[in-house]
Amino acid sequence: MAAIKAHEADRALAKLDPAYRLVLIYGPDAGLVTERAATLARAHVDDPDDAFQLVRMSGDDIASDPMKLVDEANTIGLFGGRRSIRVSPTSKALLAAVEPLLATPSKDAIVIVEAGDLQRNNPLRTACERARTALAVPCYGDAARDLGTIIDEMVRAAGKSIDRASRDHLAGLLGGDRQTSRREIEKLLLYVGDEPAVTQAHIEAVVGDTAQREQAMLIDAVFGGKLPVLDLAQAKLASEGLDAGVMLGAVLRHALALLKARQGMDAGRSARDMVAAMRLPYPRIATTEAALSAWTTAKLMEAVTLLGNATLAARRDGDLGRAGATRALWTLARLGRSAGRGD
Repeated sequence: MAAIKAHEADRALAKLDPAYRLVLIYGPDAGLVTERAATLARAHVDDPDDAFQLVRMSGDDIASDPMKLVDEANTIGLFGGRRSIRVSPTSKALLAAVEPLLATPSKDAIVIVEAGDLQRNNPLRTACERARTALAVPCYGDAARDLGTIIDEMVRAAGKSIDRASRDHLAGLLGGDRQTSRREIEKLLLYVGDEPAVTQAHIEAVVGDTAQREQAMLIDAVFGGKLPVLDLAQAKLASEGLDAGVMLGAVLRHALALLKARQGMDAGRSARDMVAAMRLPYPRIATTEAALSAWTTAKLMEAVTLLGNATLAARRDGDLGRAGATRALWTLARLGRSAGRGD
């Protein structure tokens, strides 16, 4: 079996077993999939800038004509040398193109197939996991430890320093998508400029968004049944002038995301996999997993209906809408509290 755990991915790719001539890199974190595919492809050619050594192919094109990938993998370079072939993600089936290479691998090219979040019974994933000549690499959203490592590496490369408290604070504000996190850190380092250290003040100015954090606190309080936290978050957002319709809309979007995830769980997916696909900031992962375990599909559908009606009322009449928003959120929080107790 050539399948590895998510936490083993970086180590396995850094010292790739030469027996693996095809690598499937898949998962809900599209940024991490791209980053790992690019790093692996560049590491297995002599000149990454040579388009004949590092070949990019469209997954859609290969799905339409599976022999294109087989032909490219078996093409001998004009000037010899190692070659890497990267296949972009596609929603179409690639098994017909990959199976011949699993049976008869390329001798001088490594084939790297990028894909989205593949379920355990996906034919492409299953075939690669069973083959002795292929490696299947899962990519899930970054955990706090992973984000801390990325922050340290990027800050150090910029010739700056960051203390542990500031690093942990920054990690808590970043999401689960690797590329998005890197862009946020790059933006932060540009803002820091010539100053030698990244401070919490810099982080708050560039990455921190108080209103968004308070909105997230309100949402998690609703679905976690935490009435005192809900009261505090709602009071803060109201004092900052947040429109009731906007606030309800944010809760409704999360309810819809939870409903989709819960339906995925009903179909056999794990809570962890479904939450990873939502790309939430690290501190919200545990609370969202808990909400998914507590709320049933039926209760979430009830929540979506309640929130939809309350949002519509708030947009029609601002004054009455604020009172309706409070009633709706408290009703849901009570549902959340009873759901958490299993009532």
